[in-house]
Amino acid sequence: MVKPVVAIVGRPNVGKSTIFNRIVGERISIVEDVPGVTRDRIYSSGEWLNVTFNIIDTGGIEVGDEPLLVQMRQQAEIAIEEADVIVFMVNGREGITAADEEVAKLLFRSQKPIVLAVNKVDNYEMRDQIYEFYSLGFGEPFPISGSHGLGLGDLLDEVVKHFPKSNDEEYDDSVIQFCLIGRPNVGKSSLVNAILGEDRVIVSDIEGTTRDAIDTKLTREGQEYVIIDTAGMRKRGKVYENLEKYSVLRALRAIERSDVVLVVLDGEKGIIEQDKKIAGYAHEAGRAVVIVVNKWDAVEKDEKTMKEFEQNIRDHFQFLDYAPIVFLSAKTKKRIHTLLPMINLASDSHNMRVQTNILNDVIMDAVAMNPTPTDRGTRLKIYYATQVAVKPPTFVIFVNDPELLHFSYARFLENRIREAFEFTGTPIKIIARARN
Repeated sequence: MVKPVVAIVGRPNVGKSTIFNRIVGERISIVEDVPGVTRDRIYSSGEWLNVTFNIIDTGGIEVGDEPLLVQMRQQAEIAIEEADVIVFMVNGREGITAADEEVAKLLFRSQKPIVLAVNKVDNYEMRDQIYEFYSLGFGEPFPISGSHGLGLGDLLDEVVKHFPKSNDEEYDDSVIQFCLIGRPNVGKSSLVNAILGEDRVIVSDIEGTTRDAIDTKLTREGQEYVIIDTAGMRKRGKVYENLEKYSVLRALRAIERSDVVLVVLDGEKGIIEQDKKIAGYAHEAGRAVVIVVNKWDAVEKDEKTMKEFEQNIRDHFQFLDYAPIVFLSAKTKKRIHTLLPMINLASDSHNMRVQTNILNDVIMDAVAMNPTPTDRGTRLKIYYATQVAVKPPTFVIFVNDPELLHFSYARFLENRIREAFEFTGTPIKIIARARN
């Protein structure tokens, strides 16, 4: 299920980032203590009335040394391209400025739902100051206060009203949906073409999904696949060419719809920080992951090159230690035949269920090998475990006190589970609960 996208747009110093942090709440903090996970604060998740959505903070968008007006235009363009609903934020203390009017002109042409938020209205006496904002032409202005958290409920009520109904293509559970993500020019489109090849059995293009992405159906050896094409989300304009990090925005919706995500790296140019940011979104979304090193034909190699590159990947992507690595060339099609079997393996692991009695045998053996830790004189007691979900496999472990299951010991249990059941390519979630 693809989440709707909300963007907060406005001139500088109107409080966009404050409101962004208020809406996303604790979601903005680092929730997983794994080395190598990088997070980009401009994009996070929020929830209101049991509806989850993605939210863009254009206040966090850095566009270099461009003049202010150019920066605002670029930020608004990003929001217009990506968002289903745009929150246009102004400063209630300063009234309408020329910069507000410039942003308003850009948003008028977007044909997207616009909700006008008047920030820094810190008390009810100031509400009389909001009426001038009707002249911007976006209907009722919603007074809010980022510093005090006032008015956000009414604002989000209005935002949720404008969310589109999902029109994503629904596929049978047996169909493996996968996408290719990576920074620009790593060869994603060439790799899609190489996967399809000339010996395809069933291939069809289906339009109408969100963001005009193209779903391509493929059948090989009786297994049906859908390739969710992030290239269909490619945006025009220099803003995306200049700001490489916004490739993550183009990839997020494809990740949400996928079972397996192929993180494509450039074997010729190596790994950069942007690769980790993009891969981090797949990991956080709980999707199965296969790391694909493309352009391997262009690398000068000896007998140690592949092993050294693989170790480099493991060092940079420590949070993806479960992901298999495939080296190939979309250009020459060398080793391309190894990719679909690896996707199958990752998908099977992502959807694997473990019998409760066998799982508990593994957990008890692990505890016997490495006894549970103590904290302030109290030892962690593990009573039993059960699997509660797949995609990704999620296990609940019932204990005497959930706070005693520290990250390091949970990681140890995860590793034992992986060893016992070969969860290749999929993250695993472990949840500690107190036994009633």
